[in-house]
Amino acid sequence: MLKYFVPIFALAFIGGLTTGKSAFGATAQAGEYHAPNDEQKCLTDNIYWEARNQTPKGMIGVALVTRNRVLDDRFPHSYCEVVEQGPTKPSWNDINVNIPIRHRCQFSWYCDGKSDDIPYYDLDVYEFARTIAFKIYHGHIEDFTDGATHYHATYVTPEWASSKTFIILIDEHIFYRWEK
Repeated sequence: MLKYFVPIFALAFIGGLTTGKSAFGATAQAGEYHAPNDEQKCLTDNIYWEARNQTPKGMIGVALVTRNRVLDDRFPHSYCEVVEQGPTKPSWNDINVNIPIRHRCQFSWYCDGKSDDIPYYDLDVYEFARTIAFKIYHGHIEDFTDGATHYHATYVTPEWASSKTFIILIDEHIFYRWEK
C-alpha cells in the first residue's frame, strides 16, 4: 500500500521545493526549507516566553502576531526568522557565528541574555503553548487580532506605537496593526 503513496509524497515535496509552498506545511524561499517541527518549536517558544503569564486568549494573540508577521512581506518568511529577527554581531567565541545584540530583538526574550530552558514547574504551560502553536501553524484559529503585527506590554509605550493602528487590549498586551 505504501508503494502507491511514495510517488505522491515525492511530487508534493518536489512541488514544494519549486513553488516555495510545501504540501507538508513548510515554507521555502530561495532554496531554503523550513521543517514544520522546527517552525512550530520557534512559535511555541515565542508564545511561552512572551505570554506564559497571560490568559489563553493572550497567548493566542501573541501567536497570531507572529503568524501575521510571517504572512507580511515586510517581515521574514518563516516563524523562526520572525522570532529571531534583530541585529546581530559576531560572537566573541567564533567570528563566523553571529549572535543577537542584547535587548535589540523584535521579541525581547530572544536576546535578553537569560536561559531559555523551560523550568520543570512550567512544563504544562509550555505544552499548552505547543498546542496553540500547532493550531496556529495549521490555520485552525481565526485571527481575532484583525491582522495585528505588533504588541507591547501595557506598562511601556514604545516610540513606534503612535505610528500603528490600535486593534485590541488583551490582558497586559496592547495589539496594533502596521498598515500597508
